[in-house]
Amino acid sequence: MSGSLPLRLVLASASPARRKTLQAAGIEPEVLVSGVDESVVVNDRADELCLELARLKAQAVLTRLHPAEDQRTLVIGCDSVLEFDGQIFGKPADSADAVRRWERMRGRSGVLHSGHCLVDVAAGRRAEAVASTTVHFAAVSDDEIATYVKTGEPLAVAGAFTIDGLGGPFVERIEGDPGTVVGLSLPLLRRLLAELELQITDLWSRGTPSAP
Repeated sequence: MSGSLPLRLVLASASPARRKTLQAAGIEPEVLVSGVDESVVVNDRADELCLELARLKAQAVLTRLHPAEDQRTLVIGCDSVLEFDGQIFGKPADSADAVRRWERMRGRSGVLHSGHCLVDVAAGRRAEAVASTTVHFAAVSDDEIATYVKTGEPLAVAGAFTIDGLGGPFVERIEGDPGTVVGLSLPLLRRLLAELELQITDLWSRGTPSAP
């Protein structure tokens, strides 16, 4: 371990996909939803917008934390947006909006940006960055779009699609880290931890094979 105290990671997100991504990598986060109203932040740059929102989410959780003296607490805030045709797509407003987006996106590509803000609570330090991945969408039919939107999945995610759920078959390929599209890039998290003089292996849970 890089430090003398065990690490506690708090995920400032209600996203099941982000939590599952961490768990699959041997990290068991605590979840504390930020409650940030994403609509109040306006920025014409997709990468700057998602990073600002990630920072706000981490900060919102920080104000409600009660760090334990026998743990080193970290908070990770994340936010994702899709940049498509020069526009920024967060979560669709409703089903009709999701349908319209898919009618535009099919057979084309966009860039999914995910902002990450990692805060070391006791040290008062933070490391932050944006991961970006190009997503190529399949030429899906009107019927496929309508059926997919009826499931409700596109309404809950940035860009109105997933790659780790029902939307997976509608993404032909990506250029970059799949975790970025899910909403949390593990390679980027590793680099941010290194900026705080920590290792990602320090976060491995005790139930992980070969974990310290």
